Parts: sequence; structure tokens; C-alpha cells
Amino acid sequence: MIEVDGTLKSRLAFWLLATVSALGVLLLVEAYFSSQRAAERAYDSQLEAAALTIAEAIRWEGGQPVVEVPSAALQILATRHQERVFYAVLDADGHTVSGNLDLSISPDWRRRVSSQPTWLNDSYHGTQWRLYGRELDSAGWETQDPVQIWVGHTMSGRKALTEVLFEHAVTRFVIMVLLAGILMLLAMRVALSPIRRLRHQLRQRDADDMRPLDTRVPEEMREMAETLDSLFTRQREGREALLRFTADASHQLKTPLAGLQTTSELALQSDSPDAWRQALAEVHGSAGRTSRLASQLLSLARLRHAMEASATARIDALALLHETAFDWAQRDVSQAHDIGLASLPASPQYIQGESWALRELLGNLIDNALRYTPPGSVITLGAVCHAQTLEVYIEDDGPGVSSETLAYLHHPFERGGRQDTEGSGLGLAIVDSIVRRHEARMQVESPDEKGGLIVRLFFPYFTQHEEG
Repeated sequence: MIEVDGTLKSRLAFWLLATVSALGVLLLVEAYFSSQRAAERAYDSQLEAAALTIAEAIRWEGGQPVVEVPSAALQILATRHQERVFYAVLDADGHTVSGNLDLSISPDWRRRVSSQPTWLNDSYHGTQWRLYGRELDSAGWETQDPVQIWVGHTMSGRKALTEVLFEHAVTRFVIMVLLAGILMLLAMRVALSPIRRLRHQLRQRDADDMRPLDTRVPEEMREMAETLDSLFTRQREGREALLRFTADASHQLKTPLAGLQTTSELALQSDSPDAWRQALAEVHGSAGRTSRLASQLLSLARLRHAMEASATARIDALALLHETAFDWAQRDVSQAHDIGLASLPASPQYIQGESWALRELLGNLIDNALRYTPPGSVITLGAVCHAQTLEVYIEDDGPGVSSETLAYLHHPFERGGRQDTEGSGLGLAIVDSIVRRHEARMQVESPDEKGGLIVRLFFPYFTQHEEG
């Protein structure tokens, strides 16, 4: 039974959406940190430029530094976010020469700045600050003492710039996602178009159209298309075999029925009771043969068209072989033949199978041997143990068949070129169907050039020895 489990479009969309979402989260995180780094670089560059501008404004009067901070230095730091801007100029002793930075510059900070320009983040009165400090060498002036310049501002501008840059990145990302979604839908429609074409072609086919597919498919669909072609081929072969079987069965049934009709017509035209009696005897015999033919046809149809195997059981193959051989040896039809058993293995040999089917199999093999061998022939049943299989065989010393015919003996209505018997040619066909049903293997051979026929059946073991 076919159950619908979603659609390919929904599955593709889900996995693409999941992939894009995962990548989107990573990209948004990266975009935020990239925006933050860009804002840091922009505002750090402003602090550095302001420090250089203040350094150029330092003058020495009476051995002391004098600073007149130009308005340009503070304008560099001014933005629309109204950050609080601070600066301080310290002498060699750490005293403030000029500035509005009331934050105490620690000796450790001053030592760090004396070796190289330094960037610092600090919190003061509950506000985050960004500070930049550098030391200015006063060589060439009246004194050799260096001075330090500290410039800082609050972080509100950086945060605002980060948010603006991040918002722009998110906007671009959303637009790209929408465009990607539209392109994804178009791509899925184009990618799934071969499936739609194949579905359309299959729906337009007639029920009895078993021709191979004539369509172009991508590599991913090649195996499915080949599987469909193989299915059509098997259906075509099965349909042709069924038609042949039906035609052969009709022919086989037509012959005895025509004989019945002829015999009955001749009897009706005669007034002799002896002729009537002879006609009734012929009708009785022909009806028996026709009944047997119909029974074999039903058995073959049952075996070939059964969808599921019936209940199987653990069967002692040697006991079944012995019982079947003994049963047939007691029948009247076997009195002119010598039916016997070869030496069998000492321990029971078990196979998994259907008891009725295996009895039918052995019965058909014995019946075939009786019908296609002359009176006085020897028919021998036996079994041989192999490593992985149990071989069951039946051998006779009759006339045998030609090597060209051996490969076709299991076909329906095949009599090995013999027309002088009452056989229907269905025995080995039934045997072959039962063998396939039990996942076994059949081998037919004529071991002696002067005649004889042996049928070997190889069954997989259930257990080699009786448990317990």
C-alpha cells in the first residue's frame, strides 16, 4: 500500500531553509562583530588623530609645557551622538598640565604609554570609556622631559555606529534571503521537471503498454528509469508467457474434449449396447485424463501466481522421501516398475518448506518417471548431504532425452519430444515452480548416452541435524 509521506519540495525546502538558517546565524554573528570592529577602528582613528592634533598645539614657556587645544581637535571627536569627550596632558611627573579628564591616570598606565601608544577601556561613574594615550618626546625644546597626551570619550557613539552598520548588514541579508528563496523555488521547479515529465508519460500509457521508456532523465533518476524498464520487461514477458500458457492449455484441453465429442456422437449413432459400453469406457478414460490435466493446470497456476507462501514448517526431508516412495510403490500404476530408495543418510535432514508442496513435487517427479519410461524400468529416489545444501534426486533407466531438450523440460507442455505417452508436459513445470518457491535449485541431466534421466534438487538446510 502506498502511503504519502510529505513531498520532495517540502523536504528540499526544509533542508535548504535549515542550512540557510544555520549559515545565516553564523553570518549575522560575524556581521555584528565586523560592525563592532569597524566602529572601533573608526573611533580609534579619531582618538589618534585628536591626540596628534593636541601634540602639535603644545608649546614650552619658561621650561613648562603650555597647551592651547585647538577647536579642531575636539571637532574631530564630535559626532551626532553627543559623546562626552575628554583629554589630558601630563608632564613627566604625572601632573595635569591641561585637560578636562578627571579620571586618575594610574602609574601603571603611564609606564605602558612610555614604551608605546596604548588603548584602554575603563569604567568611570558607571560609564564605559575608551582611552588613548601616547608619550611625546620633547627633545629639541628647552627641556628634555617628555609629556603624555591622553584622549578619551564615552562608548555611546561606537555602540550607535555598530548598530547602524549591523542594521544595514541585516537588511542586506534579509533581501538576499528573499531573493535566494525565490531562486530556490525556481530551481526546485526546474530540478523536479524530469519527474513531472516521467509521471506525465506514465499516466498517458495504456494498461497493456509494456514498451521501454523513451525519455531523458538526469543521472540521479537513471536507476529508477532502468528499474521501471526492467519492470515493464518482466511484465511483458509474464504477459506473453501467460498468453502462451493460455493458448497451450486451450489446445491441450481442446484435444480430449474433441475426442469426447466424437466418441459420444459415434455412440449416439449406434444401436449396439456393446458400442455404447465401449464408448462409455473411452469417455471415462478421456474424462480422467482431462480431469488430471485440469488439476495440473490449477496446481501450476496456484504455484506461479501465489503472492505469498503459506505457512512453512521444519520438515524431515528423508522421512518425507521415504513416505512418498512407499505410497507410490503401493499404487496400481507403479506395479510394472521397480520403485526403490537408494542408501539414505543415517541422521534426519531438515529443510524449511510447505509439506503439501513438497509432496506434490515428489509425486510429479515419480509420475513423470512412470509415464515416460517403459514397463520394467527402475526408478530410484535418494538424498545426498552437501556442505550447504541437501540434494534430493530421482533417477530412472528409461530412454532419456536429448541434450538439446534438457534445458526446456521444465517449460509447460514440454514432453521431451515424446508424443507416445499420456503425459501433459506439466509435471516438471510444476516441480520447477515449487523449487523456486522454496528457494532451491533444480538440475536435469542424462548421465548415460544409452538413456536414463536424473533430476537433482538442491535445498538449503534448515538445520543439518535434529535439535536436542
